Amino acid sequence: MALSWIEISGPVKGAAADAIADALLEAGALAVDVADLNAESDAEQPIFGEPGMALTQRWADSRIAALFEGDASIDALETLWQTLRAADPESLGLHEFRVVPETDWVRATQAQFEPIEITPNLWIVPTWCKPPQPEAINLRLDPGLAFGTGTHPTTRLCLQWLSDVPLAGKAVLDYGCGSGILAMAASALGAASVFGVDIDPQAVETARFNTHANDLNVKYDVSDRELNQQYDVVVANILAGPLTVLAPAICALVKTGGQLALAGILAPQIERIQAAYAPWIAMTVTAERDGWVRMTGMRH
Repeated sequence: MALSWIEISGPVKGAAADAIADALLEAGALAVDVADLNAESDAEQPIFGEPGMALTQRWADSRIAALFEGDASIDALETLWQTLRAADPESLGLHEFRVVPETDWVRATQAQFEPIEITPNLWIVPTWCKPPQPEAINLRLDPGLAFGTGTHPTTRLCLQWLSDVPLAGKAVLDYGCGSGILAMAASALGAASVFGVDIDPQAVETARFNTHANDLNVKYDVSDRELNQQYDVVVANILAGPLTVLAPAICALVKTGGQLALAGILAPQIERIQAAYAPWIAMTVTAERDGWVRMTGMRH
């Protein structure tokens, strides 16, 4: 017999979602989800933050949904919701029920990821897919614990830049390597040596696994302690905050005449990055995708 679960959901206002979510979990909910009630409409409210930052914003109107075991009592869930609503009738709205059937989540997840064409000669291909262009460079990469599968605009911007830069005989550094996708691309595109570094040990292990699976040669480290040389090409796809703080350290790793590419930058952050790197490298916007920009420069 197929498994199923019961979902109870309804609208909730502002920060009240936090307390209500806690109450639902304490009452036995397997999971609680809070989402923008106006998602995918003109009233959708974007909320941005960087890793490690406390979330200071809440959606003005959210939808809260709690998942319970399939044999949970509907009457008991009705009573639970009404009790929560009685305590804060201005914040919690009327509820509805939905039966959530068993799903093959592995297949469902895999269906969301298809081969990605970066350039005609460079593709990112999940291991469960057949390469559409067998003669091209096909990096086999599955979604995992580290950032970088080729789907995010910043990753594509960096991959396209690496594809355009002559890498033969060059030493390349991927600063903040995540899954290793940029380092692997540099190696596959002909770089003489490639090094990747990340502060997250799990990311480094993931990058090593992915690189071994693609039979490529990249060295990785979990810190910058082995960065005792300068590189012909440096790419850093992280976020504007860390990029700003790390500007002196990153620029010091670029050889005279070497090239630097930065990504993870939103359009309003361009001047901030330019000011941070100006003492060493004049950074200019060379590409944009979905509000994200890539900035590049040469160290003179």
